[in-house]
Amino acid sequence: MIIGVPKEIKKDEFRVGMTPAGAEELKLDGHTVLIETGAGEGSGFSDEEYLKADADVIDRSTLFRKADLIVKVKEPLSSEYELIREGQAIFTFLHLAPNRELTEMLLAKKVTGLGYETLEKGGRLPLLFPMSEIAGRMAPFMGSYYLQSFWGGKGILPTGTIGVNPAKAVILGAGVVGANAATVCMGLLMETVVIDKRMEALQKIDEMFLGRVKTLPAGPVNVRNEIRDADIVIGAVLVPGGKTPLLITRDMLKLMGKGTVIVDVSIDQGGCIETSRPTTHDDPVYEVDGVVHYTVANMPGAYPRTSTLALTNVTLPYIRTLAGMGIEKAIAEDKEIRSSLNTYRGEIVHLALAEAFGVPARDI
Repeated sequence: MIIGVPKEIKKDEFRVGMTPAGAEELKLDGHTVLIETGAGEGSGFSDEEYLKADADVIDRSTLFRKADLIVKVKEPLSSEYELIREGQAIFTFLHLAPNRELTEMLLAKKVTGLGYETLEKGGRLPLLFPMSEIAGRMAPFMGSYYLQSFWGGKGILPTGTIGVNPAKAVILGAGVVGANAATVCMGLLMETVVIDKRMEALQKIDEMFLGRVKTLPAGPVNVRNEIRDADIVIGAVLVPGGKTPLLITRDMLKLMGKGTVIVDVSIDQGGCIETSRPTTHDDPVYEVDGVVHYTVANMPGAYPRTSTLALTNVTLPYIRTLAGMGIEKAIAEDKEIRSSLNTYRGEIVHLALAEAFGVPARDI
């Protein structure tokens, strides 16, 4: 199979979809690997390293024209739409639920859209896990940074000091992002509250932190009560393949103190705060009703070397399966690969995505 790895063009995105080591493994399997010139530079991988791995380093248009399978990190942007061939396969973080334009393009071109974020194994999301882990660990640091008064924050030192209470962090969601965010919040000595609708997830948090983290079932009353005196609120909710539910409305911002910082990690799937909108690393925050919003849609891209290595550790086995078996056979015979399928032959096939668009999902 011919596998193409283009350079990421999303603003401030420096990750790459494959390391030189990954390219070498695929070459040893007998496949052709095309790398766009400069694709790995942001993660510290030179073109020379890819050439030593026996990959072909070529221009962008040739890569898209020749590749059977496109391997990326982030979703295709509008400037890439014309490069994507009819019937091509793409394996990347798609996050289609809040992106109708991209979804319609994939359907119109009958692209086989395979989303990292929906691939399931034993009830887990192994390709989402490393990026969720990094984003979760980043979130308290970003919230702490923007608590500084000259960024519009409350001017509260998250750790507190002798005779002064630490900051309070409220985490909406007890999954991978939420658990990792709680770990860092506790490490910074913050008062930490985790809210989730799943009692079993709250139980895991309670056991993990030996009862030192306050856990509450999700619901409007609990959310309202906890955000009133929160200093940092972290949105860590995920509906695999679907749009994130809103847990904080615009009206609820009025309950929060001026200078509270929201870090909405859920922004890739639409965000769990009504006032959230995607931002970039070079312009990451904005203010609504005195509340600072940090809503960068590719948070792990701030640490591209770590993120690229962590991501490709988990994606490479599936890329080898897709290339070795062929796209059609892999979808038919590999349950995990099939779970990553979002669009296929011009139709939506993922149930949560179909529900987000209000259309029936094709049963394949």
